[in-house]
Amino acid sequence: MAAPLGIALVGGGIFMKEQHVPAALACPLVSVKAVWSRSLKSAEGTAKLLVDAGTPVDVYSGESGLEKSYDSLLKREDITGLILALPIMDQPSYIEKALAAGKHVLAEKPIAKDLDTAIKLIGYSKEVSIETQATLAIAENFRFMKGWAYAAEEIKKLGRVTGFVVRHNSMMQTDNKYYNTPWRTKPEHQGGFLLDGGVHYTAGIRKLLGEDDAIANVIALTSLITSHLPPKDTINAILQTKSGAVGSYIHSTGTTMQAYDFHVACEHGYVKASPDKVVTVRGLGADAKTEEKIFEKSSGVKEEVQAWAEALISGKPHPEQTPELALGDLELLEKMLTSGDEDGTRQKLEYQ
Repeated sequence: MAAPLGIALVGGGIFMKEQHVPAALACPLVSVKAVWSRSLKSAEGTAKLLVDAGTPVDVYSGESGLEKSYDSLLKREDITGLILALPIMDQPSYIEKALAAGKHVLAEKPIAKDLDTAIKLIGYSKEVSIETQATLAIAENFRFMKGWAYAAEEIKKLGRVTGFVVRHNSMMQTDNKYYNTPWRTKPEHQGGFLLDGGVHYTAGIRKLLGEDDAIANVIALTSLITSHLPPKDTINAILQTKSGAVGSYIHSTGTTMQAYDFHVACEHGYVKASPDKVVTVRGLGADAKTEEKIFEKSSGVKEEVQAWAEALISGKPHPEQTPELALGDLELLEKMLTSGDEDGTRQKLEYQ
């Protein structure tokens, strides 16, 4: 068996510490060699988790001088790839530097703050890969939660999609650990938490609908209900697929209502999906039969890190980690936000 791929973890935030560190440790195909974060304290915190698990690493940071800088890290020949989990506004520039240095990248979603930035990043990644062979993968863990994949297959068995509903209503309170990071408290990116968390839900419904029922048009209204969640915390949208089916997308991070629903109706029944439970109803009325499938709870991060490592070894990008998929997730959300900004104008989608 070949030696594990040397990787570095870039970013020292909550998701890196709680999800990517355990995922990297659980993957036998990779070996963490180093960590980097903007602050030395954060980098040392990530390193401690690895050391405590028996994996000594070198510490780099934005406060550690030239010899322990990000540029210095990228020069290491024993590091093949990076897992990046950085603030939305910062991440693309770090991705570009890594690709230029010949390092493969698995970067957290969203791919960028907006479509223009994402399209430029994808173009750059393709151009630079000709010379360096470095690849860009986007980590969307929803695509590695078993419930979504199973539900998508069940939907295909029920005939033509006739409608769908996405509802995710919750309250992002000021004592939430994810709220209390400066770049989230005062967001410079569109949509605030509607983008940061919302690309999970656009990825989810896109996975369920599949390419034949890709979203073609959106009409939306948006609002700010709760003052600490600027610029917007609520979307109510109507989506139309290229096949003509119409559905709704309702997402609020600032409401006292609680909801989490992904329903897809088809000619011969419907599917209610979630990451770890899928209900399939076949038939109509008294003849309908209900099936329930339960999956072990998982964030999907261990699975996505394993898939990324396997893709690097095989030389074949994983189909659920392409930048183009992430672009589609971002586009759907951006078009809803744009429609809301323009008082409900119809927006056509291009990258679905």
